[in-house]
Amino acid sequence: MTGGYKSLLDPRPLLKRLEAERDTAEVWRELWNELHHQGDVGEASFAAVPLIVTSYRERGVIDWNTYAIVAIIELARKDNNNPDVPQWFAEDYFQAIRELAETGATEILRAETAEDVRAILSVIAIERGLRTHGRLLLEYSEEELSDIDMPY
Repeated sequence: MTGGYKSLLDPRPLLKRLEAERDTAEVWRELWNELHHQGDVGEASFAAVPLIVTSYRERGVIDWNTYAIVAIIELARKDNNNPDVPQWFAEDYFQAIRELAETGATEILRAETAEDVRAILSVIAIERGLRTHGRLLLEYSEEELSDIDMPY
């Protein structure tokens, strides 16, 4: 399977490191680079989603990276001539997004940073079919959105 660079990728070793290491910043940097590159995702990106969600539940710590990477992979699925989720694991992929949205619904009131809140809300919005809202939450800060001149 291919990742964001359109080259062969097995995300499992990175995900094992995510579970094993205390300082996960470097692992997340690698996951972001490998699974999503300039709007491109691949089948390995989709296959990683259920594994990322399972790993997240086991870690038990609110982390915007999980929500944001799942959201960005799902949003990229319909863009840039990216492939769709292969049928043989589509059910697991979409179930993982549902489960993450449900987890987010319980964690949202405990989220401490704006980054966490926006990432959680983006997954919830996407899962409920509000892709544009999810994209806005993910890509724009409160300050950037308030700069938009919107009539009331």
